[in-house]
Amino acid sequence: MKVSSADRVAAQVERFLDHLMVERGLSAHTVAAYRRDLSRYGRYCTDRGVGDAAAADDEVVSGFVAHLSAARHGPDGTERYRASSVARALAAVRSFHRFLIAEGDAERDPAAAVVRPKVPRNLPRPLSVDEVERILISPLGAGPTTLRDRALLETLYGAGLRISELVALDVDDLDLEQASVRVVGKGSKERLVPLGRYAREALSAYLSGGRPVLASQASRGALFLNARGGRLTRQGCTRILKRCVARAGIRKRVSPHTLRHSFATHLLEGGADVRVVQELLGHASVATTQIYTLVTQQHLRDVYFSAHPRARTGIGGGAR
Repeated sequence: MKVSSADRVAAQVERFLDHLMVERGLSAHTVAAYRRDLSRYGRYCTDRGVGDAAAADDEVVSGFVAHLSAARHGPDGTERYRASSVARALAAVRSFHRFLIAEGDAERDPAAAVVRPKVPRNLPRPLSVDEVERILISPLGAGPTTLRDRALLETLYGAGLRISELVALDVDDLDLEQASVRVVGKGSKERLVPLGRYAREALSAYLSGGRPVLASQASRGALFLNARGGRLTRQGCTRILKRCVARAGIRKRVSPHTLRHSFATHLLEGGADVRVVQELLGHASVATTQIYTLVTQQHLRDVYFSAHPRARTGIGGGAR
């Protein structure tokens, strides 16, 4: 039976995705992002007569980047892909071709010389300590879902977790006596993160008075449960946070990752070493963590220009 060029490229992509999931231990969410980008690349290759990804050359890869940069998408077909999305797609293509080389299916990486699109640096936008506190105290009452929401928010901010890490927690990952939680991050890397007093108290209250009420046969070891007793999903967690943000009277856009940004920024503003923050966040490189130092530097500048008598506009000759 003859295999079409589209099927051949698709099969190569599937082998790579299996490698990411099984051997590298990447999360289903991350693998899904790779799948989207490489599906576009696979279609681009076959549309241009490239029936084997190993036969793609520099011109094919650079053409794909240009094609993606100029493409339109969205409900009305008018939205352009952001530079960060194009750069992510190129990174996926590079990883894919390096895999083909490692497997002995190709001799060179056609993506190696392709220039990465310049991505503007967007600094994280953390909340102030006051805004975070308003969110954390917004769950009212003593019902099981309220206890869950309070524990969820305190853990999300108090440990600086990614939302995927939070919803994957099991009860056995907690050690309230030692004030720590075991977290499985990107690439299945484990780390122990300390838990502060507020998070420990909220978790203890939830474990004694909230989770037992919500639990069902479907719960198994999951820490955070939905109203039906199943493991809380990323979407469910986001909805809880959205309700609490509205209840706290905060009008800016707040996502679960905003609390992680705030966790890192507040630690650095409090004098924590950037290497310590790197370990707490589970960053593989300190360079990823150092972007938060730019946020704190900007905060210092803002405070200076608003508070110093010789820096404020209109005082002593204006800002200099």
